[in-house]
Amino acid sequence: MTLPEDVPLVISDDREYLNQRQLEDYKQHRKEVLGWLYDLGKSPDVAEGYSLAVTRNMAYRLSKIYRWLWDREGYTTQLTHDHADAYLREIAGRDWQNSNKAEYLKALNRLFKWKQHERGEQPWDPDISFYPSGDEYQPQDFFTLDERKDLREAALEYGSVPAYSNLTPEERSRWKRYISMMLEKPMTEVTPDDWDRMNNWKIPSLVWTSLDTSLRPVEVKRAVVSWVDTNNAVLRIPKEESSKNRDNRGSIDAGADPYEVRELLYAFAIVLDRYGWDRVGVLRNQLDH
Repeated sequence: MTLPEDVPLVISDDREYLNQRQLEDYKQHRKEVLGWLYDLGKSPDVAEGYSLAVTRNMAYRLSKIYRWLWDREGYTTQLTHDHADAYLREIAGRDWQNSNKAEYLKALNRLFKWKQHERGEQPWDPDISFYPSGDEYQPQDFFTLDERKDLREAALEYGSVPAYSNLTPEERSRWKRYISMMLEKPMTEVTPDDWDRMNNWKIPSLVWTSLDTSLRPVEVKRAVVSWVDTNNAVLRIPKEESSKNRDNRGSIDAGADPYEVRELLYAFAIVLDRYGWDRVGVLRNQLDH
């Protein structure tokens, strides 16, 4: 199975649970699951997989589910139907949007789809469903004003490190370990330039700009400078280019290069996941519309 490097096999938070042998076992498990989903998972009969963005989204959600399981039973990759039902019952009582809960249900469904096709296991019939009903084009989740403020502030804080010149050799060694984990590179290859990379404005710029413009992924692909009306301080999106025009609706696969739009979505996912926000489901709406 092929799997792009942009899909994380191990999330930084996973490492806190695993010794070296468990880490290697977990990596292999994730490679098999996520590789199959990316190559074949959407329609195995015609060898159609999920998009890069969807696969990456599943990688983060499944990671969170596995950590929930490890907190209760210790390390294992054998997530069962009973485990999945117990997880759904737990999140059912959480103050999350139903659309967000539904994304975890989707991730579990896709995991068991892999188990059924590749391991010959029985299909899963979940006890609980969070899928929204009603018109396909009903209003989607949105961030409240308070959440937008928190998100902007979190984007400024996320990933920042002290200035290299202000650290003692001992402090630099500790921060090198953190940077190597965040950048997924060996400690021996971390250089002062990586300090600048950690403190750049990439994540804040993506998060702030997306909040200001409210562009959907396909609109990121279509966006041109002429949309910006500086005289009136507005963004004018032509009707024929707007994703809210039903004739122009489409997925990332159909309307945009995942490489060009993924950073916008992952910036949100990174910040939300890092700071314990359970609103990452909002991103899924962006991916689908």
